[in-house]
Amino acid sequence: MGLTATALAIDAGNSKTDVALVATDGRLLGTARGGGFRPPAVGTGPAVDVLAPLVRSVLAQARPAGRVGHLSAFLAGADLPVEEERLAAEIAGRGWARTASVRNDTFALLRAGLPDDGERVGVAVVCGAGINCVGAGRDGATARFPALGRLSGDWGGGAFLAEEAMWRAARAEDGRGAPTRLAHALPAHFGLAGMPELIEAFHLRALPGHRRHELVPLLFSVAAAGDPVARVLVARQAEEIALLATVALRRLGLLGERVPVVLGGGVLAARHPLLHDRVTQLLAERAPRAVPQVVVAPPVLGAALDTLDRAGAEAGAHQRLRAAWRARPPAAQSPTGSARSRT
Repeated sequence: MGLTATALAIDAGNSKTDVALVATDGRLLGTARGGGFRPPAVGTGPAVDVLAPLVRSVLAQARPAGRVGHLSAFLAGADLPVEEERLAAEIAGRGWARTASVRNDTFALLRAGLPDDGERVGVAVVCGAGINCVGAGRDGATARFPALGRLSGDWGGGAFLAEEAMWRAARAEDGRGAPTRLAHALPAHFGLAGMPELIEAFHLRALPGHRRHELVPLLFSVAAAGDPVARVLVARQAEEIALLATVALRRLGLLGERVPVVLGGGVLAARHPLLHDRVTQLLAERAPRAVPQVVVAPPVLGAALDTLDRAGAEAGAHQRLRAAWRARPPAAQSPTGSARSRT
C-alpha cells in the first residue's frame, strides 16, 4: 500500500462508533459517527451492520479512486480471540477494503498514546463505562485481560461506580449501611426528594437507564467534599487502575523501564484530582519509571495511526494526521456521553 493509498479506521465502543477515512500520507479525508457497537447483545452480523452506513458516509465524502487498501477496526466486544476471529471474518466479508484487521478497542487508545517513531511499547488502561487494560511489549508481545466484568474479575468503570454509588446511598437511606452524603446528592441531582423516589424512577424507567452515568461525577464531587464512603470508592478505583497497569507491565517485562502508561476513557479523562493523583502516586510507587499520560484524543485517532503503521508511512504522515485531529472542532473530538465503552 503506497503513501497515496487510502485506509479506513474504525473505533467502535458500546456508546458510540467513529469511522475515519485517511490517506496514507496522513491526510484526514472524512469522518462519521454513529451509535454503539454491541455484538454480545445483538450478534456479530447485526453489530457490524451498524458500521455500514458510516463506512458509506466517509467514502462518499472523499470518493477515493480505487479500492481502500486496509481497514483497521478496534472494537468493543472483541475481548476474546474467538470474538476477534468472528468479527474479522464478518468485516472481511463486507469487502470494504482489500485487507482488514480487528483488535480490541483498548488497543486504539494505546496506539494514540504511543510515539510515532522509535519503540512502540507501553500499557493503556481505559476507565470509561467499563474498565480494561492492554499492553504492547517487544517482539510482538501483548498483555491483555478478558474484560468481561465481574465474570472475569474486573472492578470499576463508570457503570460499576454508578451502581456502587446507588447501592451505598440506598443502604444509607434505609439504615443498612454507613451514612453518606450520596443519599442526598444523588436524588437531589434529579430533583427528587430521596433515595426511594430515585430507586423507583430508575426501576420504572421514569428516568432512562443511560442517565445513570450522571451519578459518576456526583460520586467524585461528594468524595472531594470529604465524604468517607465516596472516598473509599474512588480510592478503590485508583487501586484497580494502578493494579491493571503494573500487572501488564510485569507480564511484558517492562516494570522497571521508562515506558508510557496511557490513561483514557471518560472517568480518567475527567482528571478528577482524587482519582488522578492517587493513580499517579500508586504508579510512582510500583512502577517508578513508567510515564503516566492522560489521552483525550478520540481513540479512532489510534486506529488511524495504525493504518499508517501498516502502510509503512514516514513519521511526517503521522504528525500530519495528529495535527488534522487537533484542528477539528471540540464537538467533533469529544465522544458523546461521559464514558467510553466497557473495553
